[in-house]
Amino acid sequence: MHAAFAGLALGLSLIVAIGAQNAFVLRQGLMRSHVLAVCMVCAVSDAVLIAAGVAGFGALTTAVPWLETAMRWAGAGFLGWYGARTLLSAWHGTQTLAAGQLAGSLSGAVLSCLALTWLNPHVYLDTVMLLGAVSASYDNKLAFALGAMGGSFLFFFSLGYGARALAPVFARPVAWRWLDLGIGVTMWAIAARLVLGG
Repeated sequence: MHAAFAGLALGLSLIVAIGAQNAFVLRQGLMRSHVLAVCMVCAVSDAVLIAAGVAGFGALTTAVPWLETAMRWAGAGFLGWYGARTLLSAWHGTQTLAAGQLAGSLSGAVLSCLALTWLNPHVYLDTVMLLGAVSASYDNKLAFALGAMGGSFLFFFSLGYGARALAPVFARPVAWRWLDLGIGVTMWAIAARLVLGG
C-alpha cells in the first residue's frame, strides 16, 4: 500500500499544475461538452505513459543521454508557444460561457485532447521519465503504477465534472481573462524551469 499511495501522491502532484491539457479539460467541463470522452482520453493516455515509464522506458534516457535534454528543450518550446497563445487570449479577453454552449464535435474534442496530450513533451518528462525513475525505488512497481494511474483518473474526472460548479463565474469575460492569464504564466514558468534544467 505504501507504493500505491506514493504513486498516487506523486501522480497527482505532477498533473495538478495547470497546463495545456488541464486547461482543455477545464474548458470542456465548463461548456459541458464531451466531458466523459475528454476525461477518458486524458486518463487512459496517462495510464499508458505511466505503464511505459514503470516498465522501464525511463531507462532509455540512460542509454541515450541526449534524449532528456532534447525532450526538455522541446517541452520548453511547446509550453512557451502555448503560453504565449493563452496570454494573447487573455489580452483580447472576448470569451464568455453562454448557457448550453458547445465546443464543437466529439471527434474534434477527442483529436484536440490527443494532440494536447501526446504532442506535449512535458507529459513524457512527468509520466514516463520521472514516474518511471521514481518507481525504480519501490519493490512493488505495479502498486506504484496503479496508484499513479488512479491519481490521473481521479484528477481528470474531478476537473472535468467539477468545472460545472464554476460555470456561473465563467459567464463573465473577466473570469476567462484571469484563467488564461494564470494558465499562460504557469506555462511560461514551467518552460523557464525546463530551460534552466530544473
